[in-house]
Formats: sequence, C-alpha cells, structure tokens
Amino acid sequence: MQRILLMAAFVLANVLTMSGAKKTVVERIEPTDWYVGMKNPQVQLMVYGQGIRDVAEVTTDYPGVRIDSLVRLDSPNYLLIYMNVREAQPGTMTLNFRNEKRKVISEKYQLKQREMSGDKRMGFSNADVLYMLMPDRFAQGPNHPAQVAGMRNYKEDRTKPSLRHGGDLNGIREHLDYFKELGVTALWLTPVLENDSPDQENGFSTYHGYATTNYYKVDPRFGTNEDYRRLCDEAHQKGLKVVMDMIFNHSGYEHPWTKDMPTKDWLNTPEWLTEKQSGRDPMTGFTANSDGSEPAKSAYLQTSYKLTPVVDPYASKVDMKETVEGWFVPSMPDLNQHNPHLMRYLIQNSMWWIETVGIDGIRMDTYPYAYANAMAQWMKELDEEYPNFNTVGETWVTEPAYTAAWQKGSKLTSHNSFLKTVMDFSFFDKLNQAKHEETDAWWNGLNRLYNSFVYDYLYPNPSSVMAFIENHDTDRFLGNGRDTLALKQALALLLTVNRIPQLYYGTEVLMNGTKEVTDGNVRKDFPGGFPGDEHNAFTKEGRTKAEQSMFAWTSRLLHWRQNNDVITKGSQTQFIPYKGVYVIARQYKGKTALTILNGTSKPATMEVERYAEVIGNTAKAKDILTGRFHDLSKNLELKPRQSLVLEF
Repeated sequence: MQRILLMAAFVLANVLTMSGAKKTVVERIEPTDWYVGMKNPQVQLMVYGQGIRDVAEVTTDYPGVRIDSLVRLDSPNYLLIYMNVREAQPGTMTLNFRNEKRKVISEKYQLKQREMSGDKRMGFSNADVLYMLMPDRFAQGPNHPAQVAGMRNYKEDRTKPSLRHGGDLNGIREHLDYFKELGVTALWLTPVLENDSPDQENGFSTYHGYATTNYYKVDPRFGTNEDYRRLCDEAHQKGLKVVMDMIFNHSGYEHPWTKDMPTKDWLNTPEWLTEKQSGRDPMTGFTANSDGSEPAKSAYLQTSYKLTPVVDPYASKVDMKETVEGWFVPSMPDLNQHNPHLMRYLIQNSMWWIETVGIDGIRMDTYPYAYANAMAQWMKELDEEYPNFNTVGETWVTEPAYTAAWQKGSKLTSHNSFLKTVMDFSFFDKLNQAKHEETDAWWNGLNRLYNSFVYDYLYPNPSSVMAFIENHDTDRFLGNGRDTLALKQALALLLTVNRIPQLYYGTEVLMNGTKEVTDGNVRKDFPGGFPGDEHNAFTKEGRTKAEQSMFAWTSRLLHWRQNNDVITKGSQTQFIPYKGVYVIARQYKGKTALTILNGTSKPATMEVERYAEVIGNTAKAKDILTGRFHDLSKNLELKPRQSLVLEF
C-alpha cells in the first residue's frame, strides 16, 4: 500500500511539473507585416516568444514564399526567420512552428501590396522649408486620454518642464492649415514611437521620444499608427511633407532587448547588464550600497560625446570606443550595429514606416555615434530602394570639414556614407556668435558666416546641407529676449542661401528660452495648442501685436521662397562684409535675389558700385518684405541691423 502511495505521489509530481512547464508560444512578430515587390525580396522576421528559439522547424505553403533559413539566437525567447517573397502576391500567409513532439503553432502573417514603387517616393530638398516640432509640446487634439493604461509611471503636468504636457498627433493634424498659412512645406516631428519608460520630475523623462521601447508602434500618448497615417495623408493633401525622426544608435532602457538580449553582442558594453547589480538605478548607472556608503559606478561606459575620433586619422582605440560604443545616457542602451541581424532589423524598420504611413524623409539622430560602415550600408540600401527619398543625419560638430566628410560622395574620406543631407552646425554656431557682435573688417559679426560659406567647396552637394538657427537641443535664438532685428537677419539669411532651411516651432511668434535650468525651457508649449490656453498664437486675432508682426514678416518671406527657382536652383555669390554690410546674391536665368544685412548697431551704407557684377544696369529692385522699390543707381542707406531681400 505504501509503495502504491509513493508511486502515485511520483506520478502526480511529474504531472504537476509538466503542467507547470513553460510552453513555447509566439508573442509577436516584427515587422508586423511586410510588402511584396521590394527590390530586396528577402525579409527578416523577428519572432518573440517563450522558448521559441528551439522549435524544430518553421514552414509555410503560401505560393511564392520560400523560407531560406532560421537563426537561433543566444536567448531562447527569439527566433529569426529569413524568407524570400520575390514571387509572392499580397495576401495572408500561415507560418507553422513545429516543436520536436510535432506539435504545431500556426500564426497568420500578412503580405501587403505597395502603394507605389520606391522611385515614386519623393523626399525633401532645398525647395522645402522644414518646420521642426515636438508632438508633446505643440498641440493636443480632441479626446486625449488623461491616462493610458499599461504605460509605466508617468503623468501629464504642464507646470513641470520635464514632464509630459499632453500634445499628440491629432493636435498637429488639426493645425495643418496653420503651417500652410505660415508657408513651410515639410514637418519634422521629433520621435513618435513608443517610449514606455518611467518619467522623473527632476530627472530622466521621455516626452521627447528618443528612448524607443517599440520600433513598430506609435506611443499611445501621441495616438495610434492609424493616427500617424492619417496625419501624413492629410498633410500630403495640403502639399505638406512629413519627416520622421529615427534613432539607430540607441534604444530605451525599457525595450525588451535590454532585459533579454537576443544575442550577447546585441548591445555595446552589455557587461553592465549582466553583472549582479540588484540595487542599480537605470537612470543614473549607480549601485546602492547596503552599508549606506557612497555608491560606486558600475561597469557602465558612457559616450564621451566627442565625435572627432570617428574621422581622426590618428584616433586611439580607447577614444574611438568611448565615442561609438559608450551609451548616450544610462537610460539609453547603445545598439551594436555591427551585429548583422540587428542592422537588418533596423533597415527593415525604416522601410516599413516609409511604406506603412508614407513619410517623405528621415532625420537620423546622433548619426556619427553609430558605426559608420553599418550606417552606410543602411543608406546605400535605402537609396537603392528609394532613389528620390532623402535622409538628413545629425552631425553635431561645428567645423565644415567634419560635416562635409559625412555627405554622400565626399572625397574627404575613403568611405562613402551615402548620406545625402547633413546638418550645418557651423552655420548655427557662427550665426549665434555673430548676433552678439559688431561686424568688423576681419573676423567678427557676419564675417563668421562669410568664412563658413567659404568652405562649401568641401561639400559634394552644398544645396543638400540643412541649415538652422536653433533646435530642440539648443538655446532659442532669442534667448530670454525678443531681439527681432537679429532674428530677421538670421531668417533672411537662412531662407535665401544655398541650403535646406529648418525652422523650430514658435520662432515665428517669438517663442524664447534657454537651457540654463532645463531643456524643457526651450521646448515650451505652443501658445493656443492646449485646452485652457488663454493665449492663442494660431490665429491673427490671438497673437500680440509683436507676434503678429513677426509672423507676417516670416510668412511673406516663406511664401516668396516657395517655387522660387532663383533660390532653389540659382548660383550664389557672396561678398566679403564691407564697412559692416554683408551681401549675398542668388541668380538664375536673368533673375537676381539680393540679401543685404547691416551687421552693425549703427547706420551703414551699401556702396552699390562695389556690387556692380550682380546688380548690372538694374535701376530698381523690389523689397519682397515691404513691396517698396529701392533705387540701385545710388548707394543704399541702411538702418542699424537692417535686413533687405531684394529681387530684380
């Protein structure tokens, strides 16, 4: 009897153990769907699921689809499927996952028809003016949820510069007519993908969007993927383009890859995550000591933020490692783009968003922090699939030689980046110095801009360089003041030189602020974008007199620039600042646009004889900002810091 009872207990124990065993499941597949008719017919599917790595085989009987290989990663909870869809037609296929006991898990997967071939996707160019905005800080649409269930600790509090304020995609969509009235032609939104990390009032917060936790999902606080598609569709209907901000250098700390790395080298310096650091704070990188002593920094490696080693021919290995392998901040794990499976994932993700919501361009964050050869591979493949598309990379160094080396076709380096557009931090830097100075006979004031443009010969394509006077990572151009004379000079130059111009939201209505206390003070809410706002800068009636004056001035200049071949196709001639006056001419097919800036705080004279080579026999020129005509047969008298844009 006792033996029977022991046998029964043994059987019951085994039954309980088996019933409690973890089952193989498919939690999700990325990309969530794919498109037939791509030039590269192979697609990588990343399958997430408990124990999914160890399935015996994956099959499908869908016509035209061939499974090329299965890649079993270090973690048992990921499986990569590489399949070829060259001969496939759109439709829903079935993937069958079979384990060793021949049990089958079936998952549906959709193959979609592309809306257009890749060469029909037209990117932004120097004919456009990009308007950069932060969705959380711009405007809130109707039915905005007070709280999104399932998101990690966060709250919306507009009195706190570093917390979420509640802007969303529908809020932007409701103001598309505002962008048309202003005269910009493209919208650059800071990242809109899920950033499911806990927010800290006086610490790390993800309202800005640069800590991605899901590459295939819009952050629910901004809306849905469908809301994003609707925004793009309605923007296109109004003649506006949409540029998507992406980040390949790092993800957010709360991304599943951080907690369960697909491979041991999926992240750079992953030792930090594998150490036993039960008390480590992911926001600071420190480990709490049980005895109350000062915490010690873990094996965490932070980037040096110094980008020069990437192009330095004498760079040391340690300097290079700190630049490209260090984490941007402790809450943003550094991705290892040298892992070919990770890079394939990222390349596909960028193409998926182009096909799925119809974006017209990409702005790539922290471009030189990632491995240059991997990023060049991405750019090359994107260019092959979408030859008329455009991507701009953030290259934050203020020397033109550095920036030019990153542009596609550069002769300054042996490696072609295939990156069509780079950001002109030299223009930004020199202009923000010049606004505080008097333009002298040599180096100060507007001479800084002249001496920056001198190096345009370094760029393979100067007309595909993006210039700006401020953005979300810098002080506002106005600082804490409202110097409209300096701002008008900056905008007159930005919108008439041989560049792709980028504006920052609210500049046209005199939004100001500095980063001295917090970045949130240069990312304030657009007035009138949120319920309860008493001040509404979206309408003429709601703007103050000063705001309306600046808005009208900027709008006239922007609308004049639209479809203006002189600005987008014309040659450029600049004159060394002379007696405080800086002159740049753009010329095309017998037409001329002349930008004239008095770079001093005193009246100045533009001696027209000096500029005879671009003025010729012209007697009168129209001031496009006032409608008045100026007599160019005699010298022009300029007021302090005056800006003129003339055409003839």
